[in-house]
Amino acid sequence: ESDTASEISFQFNRHKKTPSIGSHSSDMASVSSVSGSVLSVYSGDFGSVDAQGTVEFALDYDEKNREFQVHVSQCKDLAVVDEKKGRSDPYVKTYLLPDKARMGKRKTSVKKRTVNPIYNEVLRYKIEKMVLLIQKLNLSVWHNDPLGRNSFLGEIEIDLASWDWSNRKLNWYPLKPRSLSAVNGVDHRGVMSLSIKYVPPGSLGKWPKNPPSGEVHIWVKDVKDLLQLRPSGADSFVKCYVLPDTSKKSYQKTRVIKRDTNPVFNHTIVYDGFHTEDLKDACVELTVWDHEKLTNHFLGGIRLGLGTGLSYGISVDWMDSTQEEVAFWQEMMLAANEWIEGLLPLRSL
Repeated sequence: ESDTASEISFQFNRHKKTPSIGSHSSDMASVSSVSGSVLSVYSGDFGSVDAQGTVEFALDYDEKNREFQVHVSQCKDLAVVDEKKGRSDPYVKTYLLPDKARMGKRKTSVKKRTVNPIYNEVLRYKIEKMVLLIQKLNLSVWHNDPLGRNSFLGEIEIDLASWDWSNRKLNWYPLKPRSLSAVNGVDHRGVMSLSIKYVPPGSLGKWPKNPPSGEVHIWVKDVKDLLQLRPSGADSFVKCYVLPDTSKKSYQKTRVIKRDTNPVFNHTIVYDGFHTEDLKDACVELTVWDHEKLTNHFLGGIRLGLGTGLSYGISVDWMDSTQEEVAFWQEMMLAANEWIEGLLPLRSL
């Protein structure tokens, strides 16, 4: 966790075999189904129906127990998902944004075969009031599908800083279409300054072969304008994985920079074991986290790769690099042994 270079061996094998003792090898097929670090708020099939109807709920904060409470009462006139059967099986899901990774989701039970479900359930979050007031509540309604293709039925988003906390009554709110800013990840989470370099096998000397395998160098310089989850700023650090490997062998991190929303890390990580063709199927995931004793809060991240949706012929959701991230990775692939500098926006992963 120092500011000097850290190095890790990362061997890619395309054929199943038993790795030798002490080897850093990993079978790609066995881990390629691993998803990214953080799931999207919009994890499901949300293109099938238009949002309609209303939801009744109330908000309260229990000062004694330091608990935020969302009393979900009922919904009316929801969209019908299965038109042939005239059926929807709705449930309500909540997130606190932007801190969804820390708090996780809360959801009600599923009410079957109704567009007017009654819940009368309380969704609870243990959270300090001071932290809560810099969050937004995202409350969404979904149709539950047994095969996991849940359909988005509508949502409402509330800025808790401007909420009237004396209002504890149940009120009706119209459900709206999904938030394009959240879906497209254009909410501002900060900007990371970094450089990357690929060193092909044997490119630094003929004898002995130097390096014996390819290397990817990642120089994390700094981050500007991080999300601030507390008045004192952020205690941030950066995690790094080379996907599809999410094992400890792939995991690296920087030291924690305290009380700073513009942290300077100046930390270099080196992954060896790369063949040039592996660059098309691997993805470097860099995520920024706010450190606390009990848990870490996700602040934003980037994924460097070709963004094809495939890794070694297998469909994966983490191969989702933006155009900027893809261009950055491609430039590295085309300029062996050269540092490529970039300034990339952090996003929801």
